[in-house]
Amino acid sequence: MAEYTLYGFAQSGNAYKAALMLNLSGCDWTPRFVDYFNGETRTSAFRAINAMGEVPVLEHKGKRLTQSGVILDYLAQATGKFGWQTDEERREILRWLLWDNHKLTSYTATLRFMVSLAKTGETPVTDFLRQRSLTALGILNDQVGKSRFVTGDQPTIADISICGYLFWPEEFGVDYAKQFPHIGAWLERIKALKGWVHPYELLPGHPLPAKT
Repeated sequence: MAEYTLYGFAQSGNAYKAALMLNLSGCDWTPRFVDYFNGETRTSAFRAINAMGEVPVLEHKGKRLTQSGVILDYLAQATGKFGWQTDEERREILRWLLWDNHKLTSYTATLRFMVSLAKTGETPVTDFLRQRSLTALGILNDQVGKSRFVTGDQPTIADISICGYLFWPEEFGVDYAKQFPHIGAWLERIKALKGWVHPYELLPGHPLPAKT
């Protein structure tokens, strides 16, 4: 049995954050597919696993952790990789983790879900989400134009968190080469790390499962 079990599915960038951290760290892990699109996260059985009804969920040594930022923080400590050396560095990583969850993933992931998965078409809501997403991407583009990775010259869980939804630019309508070249170069640096795998290949559930 693998040391770590990760609940998730291929279309979830938040699950990908945890899966990528496990893979980059060389952990012994196995995915447990969650059939989100057929309603599994709304079942009582899944709510007993995570009352929030979300992925990812990580199981390790009798512990069960939820929320990607918490999981990344836990894995940085458990593996000794992609973490921090000082309290100041940890706070800087935490600053970017919180920013990602509130300012980048929240808008970009919702925009992508609406236009590419729910296929709502363009609406006032998607316009609002796109403007917020583009603002956040502009901040990130400036940051990774100053250093190789988000908090310095070495990759950390801040990078792993922030990149979670960004390997699908065509699914939320962004051209990195034209709009955010520093992000494009930064993503290439992440892709060059040993153990990097595209989210649609790293987690099960792609292409979308058939409706039952």
